[in-house]
Amino acid sequence: MLETGPLNISEQRLRMHVDALAGRIGERNVFRPGSLSAAADYIENEWHKQGHSVTRQRYTVRGVDCDNLEIELPGTTEPKRILLAGAHYDTVPGSPGADDNGSGIATLLELGRALHGRGAAQTLRLVAFVNEEPPFFMSGEMGSDIYARAARARGDDIRIMLSLEMLGCFSDRPGSQRYPPLLRWFYPDRGDFIAFVSNLRSRRQLRQVVSAFRSRSQFPCERLAAFQAVPGVAWSDQISFWRVGYPALMVTDTAFYRYAYYHSPLDTPDRLDYARMAEVATGLAQALVALTGED
Repeated sequence: MLETGPLNISEQRLRMHVDALAGRIGERNVFRPGSLSAAADYIENEWHKQGHSVTRQRYTVRGVDCDNLEIELPGTTEPKRILLAGAHYDTVPGSPGADDNGSGIATLLELGRALHGRGAAQTLRLVAFVNEEPPFFMSGEMGSDIYARAARARGDDIRIMLSLEMLGCFSDRPGSQRYPPLLRWFYPDRGDFIAFVSNLRSRRQLRQVVSAFRSRSQFPCERLAAFQAVPGVAWSDQISFWRVGYPALMVTDTAFYRYAYYHSPLDTPDRLDYARMAEVATGLAQALVALTGED
């Protein structure tokens, strides 16, 4: 039977996932292969428990097996049209990565739970990417680069890609939000919002996603379509999809401009705002329902 009730993503479950990834497993990258593998297994097991079939896209980096993990919710009337949401599960060396990017993966996992069994016209894919962080960022060994190139080679019709990149840091303190040069004159000075960011070629899809989010959530959000050279605009997996011609955008708390513990050993689970993170995740789930269309 198809699910038709309201979508509400649990604050407690988001916290549980971040605690598992950034607390129990901790730093996870090819320099900690055991932890990287444990994180992939955790993601796979959680999706299996929700009833999903998980596909692994495996490749080897520096002698370490690395996996992108994917689940698919097939569309009923337009199954070849694909909306993809993804998040990376690796961390920079030296950081347990609660916000970056345990928060994105926790949200991705719970989107799988919330949307399982709901009929939609178009196909939704959820993908956990490996090797987003340096030294692999923008290289051919980046997990999303491997995935995007394979999707393009298959001819996959990905209409929009959403990169979930840090979703758990918020502040009501005046002056808590910083920006690249000039942007501070046009956006709030408090880090109490979620941002939707794209390159100029994806600005139409950016407007679509933000409109869907705002029509279903009261959570404050801002949007920006800008040149890729603007610091922060290209700093996640969306760049891999831009490079092969797919429209893509990043959903982010802009931690690199508001979070004192970004890429540090102190990016720990206790520092995140799970109540607001749950509001954002619920809004994203509802927006994805709208974007993939009614069954």
